[in-house]
Amino acid sequence: METKMAQKLNHARYDVVVLGGGAAGVAAAAAAAKNGRKTLIVEANPMLGGELLSGMSLDGVLNARGEYVVGGISDELFEECRRMNGFIGPVHDYRLICYVCVDPEIMKIAVMRVLERYGVTCWVNSFAEDVVARDGVVTGMIVVNKNGRTLVTADHFLDCSGDGDLAVQAGAPFEMSDASGDLQPVSLMFRVGNVDSATLLRFARENPASMALGESDYIRGDRTDEQLLDLLVEQGQPSLFFKSEGPFLGDAIRRGDLAPTALIMIQPTSEARKEVCVNATRVGGNIDGTDTAAVSATVGTLMEQVWQTFGFVKRHLPGFENAVFAGMAPRVGVRETRRVMGDYLLTKEDVVSGRKQPDSVIAKGAQHVDIHQSGTTQIRIPIANGGSYDIPFGCLLPRGLKNVMVAGRCLSATREGMGTARTMGPCMAMGQAVGTAAAMCAERGEPDPRKLPVTELQARLRAQGAVIDGVY
Repeated sequence: METKMAQKLNHARYDVVVLGGGAAGVAAAAAAAKNGRKTLIVEANPMLGGELLSGMSLDGVLNARGEYVVGGISDELFEECRRMNGFIGPVHDYRLICYVCVDPEIMKIAVMRVLERYGVTCWVNSFAEDVVARDGVVTGMIVVNKNGRTLVTADHFLDCSGDGDLAVQAGAPFEMSDASGDLQPVSLMFRVGNVDSATLLRFARENPASMALGESDYIRGDRTDEQLLDLLVEQGQPSLFFKSEGPFLGDAIRRGDLAPTALIMIQPTSEARKEVCVNATRVGGNIDGTDTAAVSATVGTLMEQVWQTFGFVKRHLPGFENAVFAGMAPRVGVRETRRVMGDYLLTKEDVVSGRKQPDSVIAKGAQHVDIHQSGTTQIRIPIANGGSYDIPFGCLLPRGLKNVMVAGRCLSATREGMGTARTMGPCMAMGQAVGTAAAMCAERGEPDPRKLPVTELQARLRAQGAVIDGVY
């Protein structure tokens, strides 16, 4: 006998539906609603924001030259953080990139303020069970939550799930990994308060062999490690990268004090709390981020690594003597799953050459190619001249689908292309692009975004603060 919940199918209607409430989804929903569309965002977690709430820096917002290459909705989020004293701002790592640092607790509020400003309907603790599609057109998505099962219909669907869940269910082709079969390890960020930044920076200055510095020609120039560390100390922010090849981290791994890892990355999250985010944990073995059981099985191991790393830095890293454990990211960080194949494939060559594509660009990225591997290794390939690369609209248009767009790390890219575009900066930029495109298509009664002139989309994006040109 069927239960009442199984028998009942609720119904809801929106102009635009966004699946996934991370950096890409938040920007997509805000942009669609800002442009006048009735918009729903569906998120599996209890809060919206995804990795924006992890404590990690927002990579790819600026290029290595310090130029903002992402704007618009991201600017609105940062401005809300500023108003609540939760915006630290651009920070340079003097290794490869500049990034934006914010207080993740404040960002939680900022995300909701921006979504509510534009009247976005938010469903948290909700999952996409299935889609209704025919001849490449998605007419509905079945959402499951405490209210039961709801058939949500819309004119346009935006897949910002990170995994391409909606697009793949609708029949879009996809790839995972490459010929190697490898997948990047999963991680869990954590935060530590009451850190003495001056003492920490002084230790780094005295131990250059332990630090990752000047890994691109643009940042290195003719400067020594000591000169780069002088710049870090002058900057005054606890932005440091301890490398596995160096004595501080390498010796700890060899002694068994820490699990094998490529890095201990430290970045500021709150000046008021003297707090930093620590990125150091990893579980490899090709964990499939679309397999709930596989990801769930890593949680205990990652938490033990968090506690082990906290104890290690408190005992051995100057500046952490009086540190207190402040918290963990709200979810396991998954770096790599499906890449939905679209009209254009973003490649390693596009990225590292800083290729500009003015006829099709709708977003930019500036993170180096960044592919984590199991153990102590990591592939890092810088962008030429400290610049940025263009993301064409075709990366967001799944092959075989008409009214579905993707944004975020499930974009159409090679493994190396995704290894940079997966970061939060370009995810927000792609999200704003698809949200704006969906709204413009809805204005015209046009289901297929391929029929929207890219020049008109570019003009709307520029008018609303997005950065698609004018930077290196």
